[in-house]
Amino acid sequence: MAKPMHQKLPNILTMVRLLLALGFFLILTLAITPESFAHRQSWGNIALGVFIFAALTDFLDGYLARKWDVVSVFGRIMDPFCDKVLVLGAFIYLASPRLQLIEDGQLLQVTGVHAWMVVIIFSRELLVTSIRAFVESRGISFAADWPGKIKMILQSIAIPLCLLTVMNRPLLELDWLVFLRDALVWVTVLFTAISVVPYITRAMKILDHPGTDQGESR
Repeated sequence: MAKPMHQKLPNILTMVRLLLALGFFLILTLAITPESFAHRQSWGNIALGVFIFAALTDFLDGYLARKWDVVSVFGRIMDPFCDKVLVLGAFIYLASPRLQLIEDGQLLQVTGVHAWMVVIIFSRELLVTSIRAFVESRGISFAADWPGKIKMILQSIAIPLCLLTVMNRPLLELDWLVFLRDALVWVTVLFTAISVVPYITRAMKILDHPGTDQGESR
């Protein structure tokens, strides 16, 4: 029996988020292209708005999936995939030299995101994805836990704040805002790294008791 249209909405929102992510990358590319330098701020702020909207769809589709109890294999695969495309792609762009300033021949890192931070974030996501794939290959649900959700919230706040400051250069003169941004980025990277521990611990417990089903995942 086919599901009512409104119960398909969570998965539709998931795919919309993927399209928004692609649009976000395209607009951000326009913002950092030398030919578009005169319109950098405009393109950058549009990209900022697209990212925020895309991040909101993540929280909305999860809420609707739980509310309507419409867990699906498609959602379980595509939801985390779309999240990672959006967030990891954003961090890659923020670490790009194209988003930095050049003064007196020197490259100034002004986004608050360094390449080594992206490596840590990528490594965490790869490890969690590998653990989840291994556990679920045994027919055991391995949903995101609260540290993982808090990690996503921190990332969804840190990225827009970084974009806001780097795309609106006068804001870089506000020391308190730059300090707040950098502090949030560091907290986000640290928490992202630490958040892998509960996944490892939970996976070890599940594999010790293969019959245990841990939580739900859409």
